[in-house]
Amino acid sequence: MSFQSEMLQTEQGWQIALSGRLDTTTCGELEQSLLEIFETAASAILIDFSALEYISSAGLRVFLVAAKRAKQSKGTLILCAMPAAIKNVFAISGFLKILDVIDDRELALAQLNRA
Repeated sequence: MSFQSEMLQTEQGWQIALSGRLDTTTCGELEQSLLEIFETAASAILIDFSALEYISSAGLRVFLVAAKRAKQSKGTLILCAMPAAIKNVFAISGFLKILDVIDDRELALAQLNRA
């Protein structure tokens, strides 16, 4: 399965749903989109991983770069609903300690509303 991202802008911020495989060949467009969102204003972004099947180190880098940009722009980046295999990759890399990851999408939406 190829990679897809569905983006929806709401009053509270952006909601992005990922699906498929996020790797070296597919991560560039997502990274560019995230950076552009944070360039425009102090934005809030919720990223739903529930349909993501695979993530490579290049895919991980996208979220590290986005988190740094969010911090610089006083924005919010929330990652949610990670399948166990994806969450394990984030855990092994140490990213769970530095990124805002919430298991439940509804709880993540509530946090987005407070951002």
